[in-house]
Amino acid sequence: MSSIKRFHVAKRLSDMAVYNGVAYLAGQVPDDAKLDITGQTEQVLATIDRLLAEAGTDKTKILMAQIYVANMKEFDGMNKAWDAWVADGNSPPRATVEARLANSDFKVEIVVTAAV
Repeated sequence: MSSIKRFHVAKRLSDMAVYNGVAYLAGQVPDDAKLDITGQTEQVLATIDRLLAEAGTDKTKILMAQIYVANMKEFDGMNKAWDAWVADGNSPPRATVEARLANSDFKVEIVVTAAV
């Protein structure tokens, strides 16, 4: 049986857990909540890239993405950053929903699961 490896463990949550060849990321949010949704999304995607690299994988191996936006009127701005980032030919299954986020200044939060 595989062991679970956790990354960046805090009292409440870990940024990522890897088990049985799969990396499960917690919801990632921007570092700078003052940016517009495109900037916030770019920051979140860069964080996802770093975490996936720590697990020994990358965005071409994402199995599923869940995107939460605070306001669907900003959907196009989020997609602008996403479309520039997603690997050609490797667009993962994805769901995008409008949700109230933990910090009212956050415009986007993204959760991904990836093969390692």
